Formats: sequence, structure tokens, C-alpha cells
Amino acid sequence: MSDIQTQDRPVSHDGKVGTNDESSIKNIDQPQEEFAFTEKEEKQLVRKIDFLVVPILTLLYLLSFLDRSNIGNAKIDGLVTDLKIRDYSSVVMIYFVGYVIAEVPANLMLKITNPPLWLPTLTLVWGIVSVCMGLVHNEQGMYAVRFFLGVAEAGLFPGTVFVFSRFYKRSERTARVAFFFGGAAASGAFGGVLAYGITQMRGVGGKEGWAWLFILEGLLTIVVSIPAYFLVPNYPNLSKKFSVHEKQIIEARLRTDSDALDEEKFQWSEVWRALTTLQVYGYCFLFHGFSFGLYTLSNFLPSIIQGLGYKSWQAQLLTVPPYFFAFFTTMAAAIGTQRTGKRAVFIITSAGIAIVGYIALLTSPTIGGKYAAIFLCAGGIYSGNAILLAWPSENLMGQTFRATALAMVISIGNCGAIIGTQLYRIPLGSNSNKNYHTSIGITIAWMFIGISSATALWYGLNKANKRLIAEYKERDERAAKEDGIHSTTSSQVALNSNGQWKKNFLYQT
Repeated sequence: MSDIQTQDRPVSHDGKVGTNDESSIKNIDQPQEEFAFTEKEEKQLVRKIDFLVVPILTLLYLLSFLDRSNIGNAKIDGLVTDLKIRDYSSVVMIYFVGYVIAEVPANLMLKITNPPLWLPTLTLVWGIVSVCMGLVHNEQGMYAVRFFLGVAEAGLFPGTVFVFSRFYKRSERTARVAFFFGGAAASGAFGGVLAYGITQMRGVGGKEGWAWLFILEGLLTIVVSIPAYFLVPNYPNLSKKFSVHEKQIIEARLRTDSDALDEEKFQWSEVWRALTTLQVYGYCFLFHGFSFGLYTLSNFLPSIIQGLGYKSWQAQLLTVPPYFFAFFTTMAAAIGTQRTGKRAVFIITSAGIAIVGYIALLTSPTIGGKYAAIFLCAGGIYSGNAILLAWPSENLMGQTFRATALAMVISIGNCGAIIGTQLYRIPLGSNSNKNYHTSIGITIAWMFIGISSATALWYGLNKANKRLIAEYKERDERAAKEDGIHSTTSSQVALNSNGQWKKNFLYQT
């Protein structure tokens, strides 16, 4: 995409490309007044946004993933036996039911309130719910608490993606979402270490180690939620952390790049458009294919490692290295996609790496080989999810259309997690499913759903871009003839659902 877009070079208000000189000035047509800013100013502002926006939201997501997946660590510390849980897979699954149900209402609440109020409040609530997981005494109580944990956590990820859309250009969001999603991998690494240490407290206060795991990690989330009220950024126009000139630069960048600042009235026709757009279902099944592996790995990895012959405490610690590897591969993928402007190729490659890992996990004759295979599984799964979850918001124009589509992506996508957690059980029907071998085989099949969806989107969006470029060229040539001016550049624009023209719009592929 970088060969046809001009976003990294100084651009005048009429869309003509200038030289790559930091002293060059960008003149942007701003609704209230025309003003100018340098490329150096823009780079400094983006770094400031990165510092103020990304770290705190990444920390909240790390805690979110820690509190939803620590049940896997609790399982091998005696949770199932102590609470007489007959169906662990369904206890895991009920979380995603709450998540899917609450996702759309949570998005609406963010629009009614604001990020520094809504996102820390969600964090505080799920921290309290997490503590409650350590206080339940039976299977029914765990079902209820896990359901409400899903409800409480549902708004964080889509809310963060929306916040990013108010600060970053389309081409910049994927890398930031990938860094943000890296918190999920980091939570797995820290979770293993914390689980090893905290579960040694069994017997303290008459509670089991797994109960202290839920209680202390929940309390950590509650503590972090308090300063989060002051650290989570508000929308740029409402924030006191940016100067008037910086706010103007942010607004100018977004107005020429996307519809993030457009005032759009709700229209049911846009909801229907999302429900009937093939591209939207491509993103839905892409996440569906990957979420199967993501959530089965995060919830069952301690059990899989324990099944290799390790003791419980050893399995807790051995989950740490694969997650650290996943964190670094996610960061590498984020940097790669930012520099190349490519999405699908990294997603497909990540899926391929995960599949190789799963095959090795099934076929390796040694414990060391199987453990090494887990690194590939984790690295491929997490890096692929990090990129694909940002992809839809870059390409779907129209606020109501995009909001509806993203809700569909999360809902249909998380059905993969619901199915996956139900298929990770021993035995699996009449199948013994020793060490989850059959479940792992099904995971491989589900990964091909993701690969097929990414390939179809890649092909379709590239084809659409060729058509758009041809239309832009034809339009420019026609306009040049009408004005009697020879056009030497392409003023690439696209019409969004409100009838407003957006410069430089091409699908990110």
C-alpha cells in the first residue's frame, strides 16, 4: 500500500506531494481555519500520543487477560477437585457468553460517557468480580462469577480500538493495537510466575492456593483501576494534555484520513448494510478461526504442559517462556506490518507458524520437542490475532456501519472460543482425547478457517483497490480536462456512507 499512498510525505492542502523535508509545511483545510504544521511537529505529537495512550490501555488489557485466563492456572492447582466441578470446559465457556451479550451495550455506554470514566470503571468492576472467584464454594457460584466477568470485560477491547481511532490515522492503528494486544501475551508470562508464587499460599486463612490466586490478582486490578481514572486519555478535543495547536493537528490528520470526526446520525440502513456486506463476514470468520486457538491455548496451556509429565508447580513456571516468546513475536509482527503496510501476509504467516507448532506438538516423540512446539503455537496465535483485530477498523467506513460490523466481528469471532472451549475436554465424547490430541487436531482445522478468510479478504481488497485507483485516475483526468489543467498527481478519494469525500482512501491489505 505504501507505493500508492502519500501519507508520509509533506502534502499541501490541494493534495500535491512535496519533498521529504522536515522544514516543509503541511497546509491543511481545517473546518474553522487554515493552519500549518511541520512534519517534525507531527512526529513529536505522535510520540506524545503513544506515550499517553498506549501504555495505560495496554496495562489494563494485560490485567483483563490475566483475570480471565488465570482459571487455567487454578485448574492444575486443584480448583476442579475442590469445587467438585463436573464440567470445567463449560465453566470456561460461560465467560464468552457474557462477553458476547455485553459487547454492544458496552460500546453504547462508551459513547454515552467517556474513556477516562468508562474504561477504569470496567476495570474496577471486573477486579471485584475476580476477587469473588476466590470466594465461591461450588460449581454454580463459579458459573455465575465467570459469566459476570465476561460482561465486565466486554467493553475494554472495542473501547480501546475506538479510542485509538480518535488519535491515530488508519495506517497507524494496526501497530498500536498489536502492541496493545501484546499485553495478552505478557499476561500469560506474568501469570505463570504469579501463579507459582501465589499458589504456595495454600492453607493461609483457610483458603486454597487457587483461591488466593483469584483474590490477589483481582485486588491488583482494583488497585490499578484507581490511578487509571486519571491516566486513561479522554478524546483529544476534551483532553487537557494537549495544546490547542496539537488538537488542531490531530483533527487535521484524521479529517483527511477517515471519518473518525464526522458527525453521523444513526441510521438503521447502515446497520443493515453491515449485516449484508460480505467483507464484514470475512473479518468475522477470520477472528472466529483464530479465537478458537487463542482462548483454548490461554485457558488450557497449563493442563497441556502438565500432561507432558510435569508437576503442577513445574507446569505453572513452564507456561512463562512460551508467552514471552509470543510477546516478542507479536511486537515483531506489529513493527513488520507498520513498516510494510501489509496485513494479510502477516496473518497468514502467523497461522502457518501456529499450525506447524500444533503438528509438532502432536507428532514429536520427545517431551522437549513437544514443549518447543508450544512456542510456535503461542507465537503464531498471538501475533496473528494482534493484527487481525485491528484490520476491520481500518477498512470499514461509516461510523454506524463500522460500529455494527465490529460488534459482529467480536460476537461471531468469539463463538470460535465458545466452540473451542467445549471441544477441549477429556474425554471428548467417546474419544479418550489423551493429552487433548483430538482437540489439537480440531484446532488445526479451525486455523484453516482463518487462513481461508484472510486469503479471501486479501484477494478481494486488492481487487477493490485496483478498481478504486482506476476510478480516481479517470476522475482526475476528467477534472483536469474540464479545468484545462494537466493533472500530474492522483487525488485519491473515496465516498463514505454520509456522502463525504475522504482523501487517500484505499483498503489496507
